[in-house]
Amino acid sequence: MVLAGGAARRMGGVAKPLLPVGGVPMLRRVLAAVADARALVVVGPPELAAELPAGAVLTREEPPGGGPVAAVAAGATGLPELGGVDRVLVVAADLPFLTRDAVAALLAVDADVVMFTDADGRRQHLCAAWRLGALRAALPAQPHGAPMRALLAHADVAEVPWSGVGPAPWYDCDTPEELSEAEAVHGRGPA
Repeated sequence: MVLAGGAARRMGGVAKPLLPVGGVPMLRRVLAAVADARALVVVGPPELAAELPAGAVLTREEPPGGGPVAAVAAGATGLPELGGVDRVLVVAADLPFLTRDAVAALLAVDADVVMFTDADGRRQHLCAAWRLGALRAALPAQPHGAPMRALLAHADVAEVPWSGVGPAPWYDCDTPEELSEAEAVHGRGPA
């Protein structure tokens, strides 16, 4: 599940997932990292449809702008028709350094919820893997405006520090400065 909505107020309201890092839109980078997924649900505006691979489901929370929990709830409703889904990766569409290796690191841990933590121990909610049953059980009845921490109130979370090569896979670009930094890091290559 790729969360690709949001108002992007700090980015001037542009479709943030379509902004490039290294000449490639961030959404394409994230889609490449999750290319092995058996099912793909993208939660975002209709203008993203042209960027999605065949078979991807594009959906949106109603009303739009309900925040990430509302987006996760909307994405979860798209999963039953896809069948056979047990583990669900929940990632943001503005993660230019998400890789297949990072995805594999999350999926390698057998737990209801697995998420990366940064060097300060902060959980990276939008770079996580969930068991579908645990995700559905955690969703509040009214997801609009609910904080991501609310999903974890009763969840058993396995925290994984990033030990891979290169920038942290959860690095997101919410401001023009973060996008510029991502571009600079991309230009320098792996750390």
